[in-house]
Amino acid sequence: MAATRHVLIAGAGIAGLTSALALARAGLRASIFEQSARLDEAGAGIQLSPNATRVLIALGLGERLQVTAVEPQAIRVMSGSSGREIVRIPLGRYAEKRYGAPFWVIHRADLQAVLADAARANPDITLSLATRIEDYATHRNGVSVLARRGGQLVEEQALALIGADGVWSSLRSKMHRRSDAVFRHRAAWRALVPAHEVAPQWREPLVHLWLGLDSHLVHYPVKGGALVNIVGVVDDEWREAGWSASGERDEVLRHFARWSWAEPARELIASTNRWHKWSLFDRPSSSGGSGPATLIGDAAHPSLPFLAQGGAMAIEDAAVLAAALAKDADHPAKALRGFERERRGRTARIQKLSRKQAKLYGMVGPEAWVRNRVMRWMGGEKLLTRYDWLYSWKPPMFELAYKNVVQLGGEDA
Repeated sequence: MAATRHVLIAGAGIAGLTSALALARAGLRASIFEQSARLDEAGAGIQLSPNATRVLIALGLGERLQVTAVEPQAIRVMSGSSGREIVRIPLGRYAEKRYGAPFWVIHRADLQAVLADAARANPDITLSLATRIEDYATHRNGVSVLARRGGQLVEEQALALIGADGVWSSLRSKMHRRSDAVFRHRAAWRALVPAHEVAPQWREPLVHLWLGLDSHLVHYPVKGGALVNIVGVVDDEWREAGWSASGERDEVLRHFARWSWAEPARELIASTNRWHKWSLFDRPSSSGGSGPATLIGDAAHPSLPFLAQGGAMAIEDAAVLAAALAKDADHPAKALRGFERERRGRTARIQKLSRKQAKLYGMVGPEAWVRNRVMRWMGGEKLLTRYDWLYSWKPPMFELAYKNVVQLGGEDA
């Protein structure tokens, strides 16, 4: 592989690893610089809607992901106050037939492990841990990067530089994209509970979404059904970067008070004392990079979790980025500006709708009563059609860039 077809990626999260795999599939080499010394088990569950699983399957990862992924049969929307079901939105085979790809839920660590193993096994991908980019410079031949690895400075040249280092991206500031992340006055609490420690109804392959007073609760099985992932989002003025702050069960339960929340939801919350919390931030979509450098995933367009599309947008970015660079590798700056234009409208729409969904989830009193009645009247199938534009997405050049995939869910030919 010619050295000129080499792309450098900052960050070995979902965005960075998927980008490297997509670039290698498209005929380029990729080097990933990750500042952490190890790829720790990060976060908890993640929802992978068909627009994301379509790309992962096309990269030949379907069978490996299915080992621990769970395919929920429906989203069961619940009233937080009464504990009664409002509506059930079909997923499972119904969604797979409708969109041509499955809807999965999976532990983030399992997804990252599959991506990292595939990257390490690919001769066109290099993964360097404990390596932090200190600075970079663009020039007519691409980009030169200065990085620190341990106590040594290393220099690397590449066709392009991709910032995939998350919402608190250090590379973003080096690109002079200085718009601060916006605190949205909410905090999310997360926990993982062994499935045998919760009521049988919560072990079923369903995504449960509870809508309550100034808060909502989501839970679903992961790790092949061995664990239940729980996330509660509440109004909160606590703000802190990162998402690993420890929290106490009693503090979570205060947000889901007995007078406003049904006892089954509170019992689920009380099933574990091991909680973590993180503050919710987003920011306007990035105006893009400059020269042969750009940002992807949360570094470019972080969104609130109310559409469960943060990971999916990073995976989509990876596919579009690889297609753009494969099409015009001799003009990387032009290719990256095209990539940014392709993504800007869709990611901005996701961000806007995520904020709107937050208001919908947080309705109280008569507004909440009307919301619930409308959802029941529409029914699950009709509610799902509102996401057709989102879940039916296919990346440009999909058939060309990933032509070796023989069938849905299969590995490479």
